[in-house]
Amino acid sequence: MQSHSLLAAEATTSTSRTLTISLFLVFVAITLAITIWASRQTKTATDFYAGGRQFSGFQNGMAIGGDYMSAASFLGIAGLIALYGYDGFLYSIGFLVAWLVALLLVAEFLRNSGRYTMADVLAFRMRQRPVRTAASVSTIVVSIFYLIAQMVGAGALVSLLLGIKPGQTFLGMDADTAKIATIILVGALMIVYVVVGGMKGTTYVQIVKAFLLMTGALVMTILVLAHYKFNLSSLLGDAAARSGKGSAFLEPGLRYGVETAGDAAKTFYSKMDLLSLGIALVLGTAGLPHILTRFYTVPTSRIARKSVLWAIGIIGTFYLFTLALGFGAAALVGGKEITAQDKAGNTAAPQLAQKLGIDYLGGDTGGAVLLAIIAAVAFATILAVVAGLTLASSSSVAHDFYASVIKRGQAGERDEVRVARISAFVIGAIAIVLSIFAQSLNVAFLVALAFAVAASANLPAILYSLFWKRFNTSGALWSIYGGLISAVFLVFFSPVVSGSPTAMFPDSDWHWFPLSNPGIISIPIGFLCGWIGTMLSKESDADKYAELEVRSLTGHGAH
Repeated sequence: MQSHSLLAAEATTSTSRTLTISLFLVFVAITLAITIWASRQTKTATDFYAGGRQFSGFQNGMAIGGDYMSAASFLGIAGLIALYGYDGFLYSIGFLVAWLVALLLVAEFLRNSGRYTMADVLAFRMRQRPVRTAASVSTIVVSIFYLIAQMVGAGALVSLLLGIKPGQTFLGMDADTAKIATIILVGALMIVYVVVGGMKGTTYVQIVKAFLLMTGALVMTILVLAHYKFNLSSLLGDAAARSGKGSAFLEPGLRYGVETAGDAAKTFYSKMDLLSLGIALVLGTAGLPHILTRFYTVPTSRIARKSVLWAIGIIGTFYLFTLALGFGAAALVGGKEITAQDKAGNTAAPQLAQKLGIDYLGGDTGGAVLLAIIAAVAFATILAVVAGLTLASSSSVAHDFYASVIKRGQAGERDEVRVARISAFVIGAIAIVLSIFAQSLNVAFLVALAFAVAASANLPAILYSLFWKRFNTSGALWSIYGGLISAVFLVFFSPVVSGSPTAMFPDSDWHWFPLSNPGIISIPIGFLCGWIGTMLSKESDADKYAELEVRSLTGHGAH
């Protein structure tokens, strides 16, 4: 009897593998076809960097949604809610509220003021070469943090998809080797999308992916709610019971703001960590380079504003779905099973899909079918986001550093695009290597670090540049480097990198900074450094500021 059930399990794994690999290959084939088509339409630098500025508000809103709803949103947040309940949902709220900051403070002004990258705005009234160098460095660091999160998500998915259990192999690979192979494969694909398709190809890939992700999340949400006859109370009750945490699962304090009896310092640090996370999430979006470049792909600032409104609608709906996915995974799969598959909880949503498939489609094959579909959607999510990130960082290297700093504005368009393609290779390779070391970390948590670095380094410089007349080159350099160095420095000496079981290097301990997210310290440092740097320099150009002000508010003279 036991051998019969083992054979059945192996047959299911084989069905699941075949289905998943087939669906994944279909998606890759479709997206590569889009990319090759787009490459034929990509004739100028504007086409490569900004998709020819031909996208409508709805298309760009979908693409922003596709860029923003990353593996962190789909896999990471669902996992955090499944493991920590209420505290996991804080990520959903933070990521969504952040869009209001982007809409009100950045989107329209940026579209009116720049051409291709964030540095176009910063360098408008400053000395070009030092400011563009600083912006380029910051863009690359933020993008690599974000890329690591996506690749780790891909690695976590693969051992579940291929059904590789401890002690088993697939094509001669054990689970760990398969994860590394997947990270390398995803890295190679994203480089192809960017090098061949540029912004046009990447945007269409993101639109397709946003549609797939919204459809997949909607179907799973309806199935979870139908399982509980649309009674949220019984869903939450079951989730609390199966989480192993009881009623505490539905209350704050499981992950952040934890009260430690007799240790006031530990309690204080836990509460500060929550505040630090909130600040980083809310302010980070407005400083993310791959999101900022999306505002340049539309013809006018009015359409930029409209696309952000579409994005808020799409993203807001999606984050409501993550509630059902997270609590549904806790209720139907259970905390123990989730952590047995992946310690950080990154596979909670695909495990939930497998369970729903067994319940609704009947038997293990049904589970394999739904798991394969949702996993293919998750892979699509990862590929679309990494392509957007790689494009933002390689564009910054080519447009800001190569064309403006090395060639002093004398580079031809073809040379610039060639350098962008070469830098996509290099950035992709760095991200692949770092991702292999970061596999023990939750992907939503990794993205929160990218947000903290973006909010510390980029946001102060962007806001000062747009709204402070006295701001100058020295202030821009101080704010970018000050925020960037302080954020990366604090992360390096935090429990994220060493000194905790889930750290990047769990066997070593050099941490002295008690918080997991540096935002509460590094973001004010970024703003303070910008102010100090400005005050230390007498440089000021009131005419250039007046020109930027008119341009950012009216769009007059925008490219």
